[in-house]
Amino acid sequence: MMALQKGTFAGVLLCVVVSMTVALQVSIPQRSYEFARGDNITIPCSFKPKNPVNTLVVISWLAEADKPGEPEVSVLTSYSTGVLDISDRYEGRASLEQDLAKGVANLKLSSIGLQDNRQFECRVAIPKDDKGQLADTTRLVVLVAPSVPVCKIDGKAEYFQNINLTCQSEEGSPLPTYKWQGYDVRNTPRAPAPRTTDKDGVLSLFNLTMESSGYYVCTSTNKIRSAKCNLTLSVMPPSMTLGSTAGIIGGVVVGVLVLLIVLIYCCCCRKKKEKAEEYVMGVPEGEEFHDDKPVVNGEVRQTRSKEGDDEDHPPKIVDRRDQYKERSETDYDDRRSDYDDRRSDYDDRRERHDDRRERHDDRRDQDDRYSDRRDRYDRDRVYDERSDGGRYSDRYDEPYDDRDRPPSVPANKPAKPSKNRID
Repeated sequence: MMALQKGTFAGVLLCVVVSMTVALQVSIPQRSYEFARGDNITIPCSFKPKNPVNTLVVISWLAEADKPGEPEVSVLTSYSTGVLDISDRYEGRASLEQDLAKGVANLKLSSIGLQDNRQFECRVAIPKDDKGQLADTTRLVVLVAPSVPVCKIDGKAEYFQNINLTCQSEEGSPLPTYKWQGYDVRNTPRAPAPRTTDKDGVLSLFNLTMESSGYYVCTSTNKIRSAKCNLTLSVMPPSMTLGSTAGIIGGVVVGVLVLLIVLIYCCCCRKKKEKAEEYVMGVPEGEEFHDDKPVVNGEVRQTRSKEGDDEDHPPKIVDRRDQYKERSETDYDDRRSDYDDRRSDYDDRRERHDDRRERHDDRRDQDDRYSDRRDRYDRDRVYDERSDGGRYSDRYDEPYDDRDRPPSVPANKPAKPSKNRID
């Protein structure tokens, strides 16, 4: 029984092999081919017909549609009669390398790009040889290094908020993979927080804190090479929003403007003061006067200064700087003379005051001499009374008597000066 089954299986396999050898076979060696963008490539395709000699062979190359559900894109069609039809889309970039006797039907493409990153099909049609494998496919992978990715912050970087850090390269083939790495403020790599996720270029951060601030780097990588982007995350308190920050900046700007206005005003006032001082001291250099009208840098401000001036008799330009100088010197001399006069009057009054003070001192000396004489007179009188036997010893206890009154003041005693006397 077993021997019968083995014989039956061998017979079926032999029939299949025989049938395949007598049918058309189209094949592409590999399921995919990888080339860098810009290369000139060749996708091999071979076929084996049932009959070695055929009067008509049609070779076609088709490309995968741009969108699912759309028909395939024709690359080229070659006929054994020598006619080659290339589609407009691949005109100038596609060609066929063929050898009907050897069964070669290779597709050649130049300057491949991302638009060629798709599946291609090689198809052979031979009349009366429509059995077997009539077509075969392969995928062309155009290798493109990832472009520099773009890093963004999705959300508000505030305390206790959740945000996403996104990273995306506009081009790259095969599709790049993304990896985020965080660094603290000291530029030291750190491990992600427990709930942090990193998937397809999106880094999700939850429940932000001050420790979430730092430096984040995203790396986009494929078979060709890698590219990086980075961003700085600064987590702020809820109060430090954009509005409050703009308010602070606006206040600072207003303060600076006010300060500038004050400085400009002070400078203008100072210039006016200096100009006024220059005109008080004299006419500034570079200015002349034409009939009480200034002429600055040779430009006459008044074309006619007096009646009678005409084109034949132009107005006379007078430089009055010397007049101002002479007037200033005259005024100074007059003020100096007045000062000297006042100083002389003061000196005269001072001398008269000194004279009065000397006369007053003389009178005080006379008063002192009179007091001395009076004292001597009193002492002499008391002595005379005692020598007369006490004639006047009790005079101060008795009633007042003109006969006992002491002699009057001598006639040569000077009179006491009056306090209200004015010399």
